[in-house]
Amino acid sequence: MDLETNKKNAIAFYRTAYNGNPKKAIEKYVGKEYIQHNPAVADGLKGFVDYFERMQEEYPEKSIEFVRCIAEGDLVALHTHQIWPGNDQYVTMDFFRFDEDGKICEHWDAIQQIPKESANPNTMY
Repeated sequence: MDLETNKKNAIAFYRTAYNGNPKKAIEKYVGKEYIQHNPAVADGLKGFVDYFERMQEEYPEKSIEFVRCIAEGDLVALHTHQIWPGNDQYVTMDFFRFDEDGKICEHWDAIQQIPKESANPNTMY
């Protein structure tokens, strides 16, 4: 596994889909299967495309910043900061598994809204 290539491809995959072109993201970065663990997104390629096309249509002004990217073995973890309309801000942690051909084949995530107030002065990044 080429960890640096996997990191670059995970970011490019997510950025491409998030910014409204999930079909291109699938064509360039996904293998023969795509296993989805987010319960809000249907399993498989069609579920992925449907979800991101709907998000682009409903929320075209959303933005994403990639804060961290860590790779080990066949996994890549992305730590992101997302801003949605109305200044709703979220921290996400996405995990992608790569197959033996260097293509994404599985995804897990955790999403947390950034609260307006915090009990400490530290950011969530």
